[in-house]
Amino acid sequence: MTNSAPRPKRLLALDILRGITIAGMILVNNPGSWGHIYAPLEHASWNGLTPTDLVFPFFMFIMGISTFFSLKKFNFELTGSCAWKIIRRTIVIFAIGLGIAWLSLFLRGLHNDEITFWEAVLNFDHIRILGVMPRLALCYGVGSFIALLCGKKALPWVVVGLLVVYAIILLTGDGFAFASHNVIARVDRAVLGEPHMYADTIDGVTLKFDPEGLLSTIPSIAHMLIGFLCGGLILSVKDNNLRINKLFIVGTILTFAGFLLDFGMPINKKIWSPTFVLTTCGLASSFLGLLIWIIDIKGYKKWCRFFESFGINPLFMYVFGSVLSIIISNIRVAYSGAESGIISLKGWIYQAVLIPVAGGDLTLASLFFALLFVFTVWCVGYILYRNKIYIKI
Repeated sequence: MTNSAPRPKRLLALDILRGITIAGMILVNNPGSWGHIYAPLEHASWNGLTPTDLVFPFFMFIMGISTFFSLKKFNFELTGSCAWKIIRRTIVIFAIGLGIAWLSLFLRGLHNDEITFWEAVLNFDHIRILGVMPRLALCYGVGSFIALLCGKKALPWVVVGLLVVYAIILLTGDGFAFASHNVIARVDRAVLGEPHMYADTIDGVTLKFDPEGLLSTIPSIAHMLIGFLCGGLILSVKDNNLRINKLFIVGTILTFAGFLLDFGMPINKKIWSPTFVLTTCGLASSFLGLLIWIIDIKGYKKWCRFFESFGINPLFMYVFGSVLSIIISNIRVAYSGAESGIISLKGWIYQAVLIPVAGGDLTLASLFFALLFVFTVWCVGYILYRNKIYIKI
């Protein structure tokens, strides 16, 4: 038997938090100009935490909760159908991530006169293997199997074990240094190769360092499992007031622990440090509790309908936004304001339309572009929402 468990009552707050994180990820990934961004919309250069650093880990936390609900349908039994569902979804999400990376390389290659069309099609030598979607895939797949094999009682100890092991790796392998000898970079170079890694620049220094690297997937799995445990906490009680009390308690403990340990182990998104896991999971738990109070208890729902369109089809909306961003960045149009007389469609919208609208303020125009982009993606999501079309990835 695989589907005897009763279907849990859906919390609108979960969809809204999921939608807020997806909208946030699309917003911060699509400024009009990467050289003109307001500070809160930038990632911390290395150690530290900004509002932008919260959107991805919040989504990872929610993915853990959703995974608990999904596996509950199988009574948390590792049956053949359950295993196949996990494997299939992991492969699909990972493949989509690779497809997005390939599309970006392919379209850029079409504008390169030094390579042919088929060379652009078969340009796999510099494709980035890891990224947001592959990380989600690995955390979902590995995390799901860990949850099923270890059981809910042992799971907190598994989370602690993963974070402790990763902390030891960081402390003994110069994991907090933005340098080529950082253990995270060394592992990625050895396994993936530099051409398949993300290039990051900090204080004028450019280094092949992937923020979604192999080693930092270890704490990301722990991150997802914390969300999984919170999913169990949510379903363990029926009363929403008790739910938010538990979520606030968990959130307070995790956030306090994260900031306390920050003194010896800095909060750092790019290496997904253990303190980053604790702090962001704590904040996500507390924020979810707040949303349950506002939406599901007090009934204030009108303000959040915008985010619901993102929340019901989250991965599709993120993928659509990524593909749309790549396309408009590679469509070329004539523009007299450009030195070459040719500019991308994205650049034309930013320079020819939004900078004048913003009164010449380049940073404000960059924000306007990001907001316009989010609204464009939302329009597609709203059509799906109105027609009750759910695209599962």
